[in-house]
Amino acid sequence: MADTQTTVALNIGSQRISMAVFEASKNGGLILKAYDSESIVADPALEASRIAQTRVAIGDLAQRLKVEKSKTRYAISGQAVFTRFVKLPPLQDDNLEQLVTFEAQQHVPFPLQEVVWDYELIEGGTDKEVVIVAIKGDALDEINGAVNDCGLGTTEVDVAPMAIYNAFRSTYGHPEDTILLIDIGAKTSNLLYIEGKRFFTRSIAIGGTAITAAIAKEYHVSFLEAEHQKISNGLVALGGGHTEQMDEAVAALAMVIRNALSRLPAEIARTTNYYRSQHGGSAPRRVLLAGGGANLPYSLEFFQEKLNLPVEYFNPVLNLAIGKGIDPAIVQREGHLMGELVGLGLRSIGKSEINIDLVPLVVEQARAADLKKPYLISAAAILLAGMGIWAVYQNVAASAAADKARTMTEARDNLAPKTQRIDELLLKETDLRQIAGAYTGIEADHVFWMDLLAEVRGAFASDAVWLTDFEPMNGFDPLRVLGPKTEASKGPNGQAIVRPEFVSNTYGLSSLADIQLQSPEQKTNAKEPTHVTANAVRIKGFWRENPKSQNLVSELLKSLRDKSTCFRFALKDPKDPQRTLDLLDNQNLAKFLLISVSTKSGELAQPFEITLPLTREVTIH
Repeated sequence: MADTQTTVALNIGSQRISMAVFEASKNGGLILKAYDSESIVADPALEASRIAQTRVAIGDLAQRLKVEKSKTRYAISGQAVFTRFVKLPPLQDDNLEQLVTFEAQQHVPFPLQEVVWDYELIEGGTDKEVVIVAIKGDALDEINGAVNDCGLGTTEVDVAPMAIYNAFRSTYGHPEDTILLIDIGAKTSNLLYIEGKRFFTRSIAIGGTAITAAIAKEYHVSFLEAEHQKISNGLVALGGGHTEQMDEAVAALAMVIRNALSRLPAEIARTTNYYRSQHGGSAPRRVLLAGGGANLPYSLEFFQEKLNLPVEYFNPVLNLAIGKGIDPAIVQREGHLMGELVGLGLRSIGKSEINIDLVPLVVEQARAADLKKPYLISAAAILLAGMGIWAVYQNVAASAAADKARTMTEARDNLAPKTQRIDELLLKETDLRQIAGAYTGIEADHVFWMDLLAEVRGAFASDAVWLTDFEPMNGFDPLRVLGPKTEASKGPNGQAIVRPEFVSNTYGLSSLADIQLQSPEQKTNAKEPTHVTANAVRIKGFWRENPKSQNLVSELLKSLRDKSTCFRFALKDPKDPQRTLDLLDNQNLAKFLLISVSTKSGELAQPFEITLPLTREVTIH
């Protein structure tokens, strides 16, 4: 991107890689121009392949957001760095650099020549205090290499807790009461204590993978299967007989998750005691939840129960302007996951309070080269003058130049086989990247279905509703449902991907893709596998009348809308592009939801049916 007012922000987590493109607004704020994310496998057994997965995910995001040749500000996980808050003796500011270097030598558990480190002065306390952040140089170079291999340059390297802190300050200002911000990631949870202008953070080695590992151990299944169960069926059990009305298997899983997550409140209590005793802070009065680990149903209620404090979700996008092409509903639903990106965007407009910059070796060399450019230009001028003098004697040196040319020609011929070998390796690399991209796409579709099932299960978790059919659809057009009834609109809207005779068919003949390859001649002539895509899901079931609600299904659907990242509930009005159509308002809901409101004799419940469009088309492999 050539626009100097545009910045690319990248958050590199252990399981979730997210990217955003920001632009400075005229009033000094930020405009979100583009946003997307990718998931990678966080299985500890596959740790050796994490950098490779990260490289592929970053490359895919850069391609989709069209920023392949841009420079980026990125944040790395808090678990990858060493962070220490150090109180300094009262000295003159002239000696601050030397004093902080001395303290870094005392506190960083590695020689300073082996690490990349930075510091920032913390305001608000009675004593002068700095936060020191360090990372092993080879670890930082490995991460930066994954970013640069995708064609992206490096502007600054921040740390996730500091980026989240900057996003908090921009959104919530300087509250007098102590705020505890809990950012639950895949492998770690970052605890941020914010009180007035004061700030303290600590990373706890408990996150989403700890819950997955507990499920795998309890049920003797693989990490990937445990992750699938957590996403599809997982929720956090609460006290007071919360699980008594649940299915036995779901209740057992909820208790495993609760037990694994209960370690985190204990660590929070220890960290709070340390913050109060060693840093003179106050106990938290409010709690904000952030991070992908807070997405499990009843997470907010669990922390309210354990911490006995008011808890709400962190909303760093509150003051963010949304550009064209961005769905505000998606940004609002995933706002608590975007704190690092917003904090990085604030760095670009000079509105961040903590400015940590961990400089990789290649970036440091590039910056040093930029400082030397004036001297190099002067040297080049002198060189050109020397070349002018040399031109006077070029006739004398013509013979020597001819000999030199013959030598260079021979060297070029000797290097030709190596050049050919390099070209072959580059072609092989291109093929491997295509294969890796295909696997990544399949995994993304797999994760999408698991997320979708988890959303549906959580939204319809009621003893008065039963789901009987879950049917992916192809070619569904929601605008046909909202439009006036005509002869053309009376035909079928979309086609079921799973064939009706699926339960009785032999293995391998289950979807629309099989219909296209029925005859032996078609199977023989087919050069590539035939795939179809699903753009909607039809849900059928029964509901029982509830004295407290005239239409329980409608209420559950609106609850799903508020939390869903997989279903699309808002459409652009084709007649007025500035207007958004809500599928679940009272008028449109009646068109989408087919529901019986009267019970026949002998029946306990009424049937219902609804077709919901997906946020993207998903390939059925």
